[in-house]
Amino acid sequence: MRFAIFESILTPGGHEVDFDRIITEEIQALGHEISFYVPSNFTFKHDYKVPVHRLAGEGVSYEGVRGLRKMLYSLKREMNRQRWFRQLYACAKQGKVDAIIIPTSTYRYLRALNMNILRKSPVPVIFVVHGINPGEAPRFFAEASKLQQYSQIKMAVLTFGDNILGKTMPNVYCIKPPTYKPRDIQHIGKLRKEEKITLGFFGQYRREKNLDAFLDVFLACEFTHPVEIFVQGATVSPADGEDFQRIMKKYNDHQQISFLHKGLFGKEWQEAVGGVDALVMPYSSSRYLYHWAGMLFTAIGYTKPVVASSEINPEILNHYGIGVSFEKDNRENLRQALEQFVNTYADKVDQYERELIRAGDDYSPRNFAQQLVQLAQGKSI
Repeated sequence: MRFAIFESILTPGGHEVDFDRIITEEIQALGHEISFYVPSNFTFKHDYKVPVHRLAGEGVSYEGVRGLRKMLYSLKREMNRQRWFRQLYACAKQGKVDAIIIPTSTYRYLRALNMNILRKSPVPVIFVVHGINPGEAPRFFAEASKLQQYSQIKMAVLTFGDNILGKTMPNVYCIKPPTYKPRDIQHIGKLRKEEKITLGFFGQYRREKNLDAFLDVFLACEFTHPVEIFVQGATVSPADGEDFQRIMKKYNDHQQISFLHKGLFGKEWQEAVGGVDALVMPYSSSRYLYHWAGMLFTAIGYTKPVVASSEINPEILNHYGIGVSFEKDNRENLRQALEQFVNTYADKVDQYERELIRAGDDYSPRNFAQQLVQLAQGKSI
């Protein structure tokens, strides 16, 4: 089959880039073709080595935009989305593609679709939704309900069960999210028993991640094993950038803490994650109860045990013995979890490795891609 990926996010984080890469490389490995359809001003952060088609209409970024300007930008984005959808429909009608995948969708995409000819596409159009929280659910299901009469429109929601907050719908499919695996470096996939344990704090930095509080707890821990922590932060907003710089200055004198204020992509990102022994996810946000956590699925893909908040995809941490969790917003419990993890690490390495491999098999990128292909082929999943 000839798959088209429509990507319109102008300022992607590393996970969005790698998510598109999973779809591209894994569907190709299954014997199918991939091409990208993007706005006229789209800039790729990775060369996927597939054909690229530019659509009329520029993508819009909200980065650094506030107030009335943001409202105007939002209107422009919606207008261009309608243009892009019409052009995708024309490509499908002309027989240029056999299926279309929109890799990062929300109910807003479905709302736009309900006003667009693309809903009558002659080929499958798969909207991948990365989770639905209770606030979004009524709007999502309202739009999805209007689309039930269009058999080629399919919503693939990344989740851990077989329903969305207790609700199902014939055109909404629950599929498991994929792990992020290293693709440009040699990765053995075995845990190391090093003299010093290196913990890694990675990803897009937002103030909700409570990095200050975490580092204070880390410094207060009583470890019986040498340990250090590497903190990488990619920031999007100026406010988050200034806050990360403040934190770097605050903890500059502590030799067991090192920082990197930079967005990492591709091989550089893979080497950084591969260079630590475990990942820490101390941030608490209810969104992770409903949206899969990219860093947790990076940890699984890279065979790295975790110390994570109880709000981060609890279905995973409850089912697989891949690390230690702690109660959200409980600093004493976090301290105990860190000490337990570090001080018992050597004894539990083999268990962590077995469980990480088991989770990796259940949530493999190949299984994920196979489900997308089955949806496009009209097969049950």
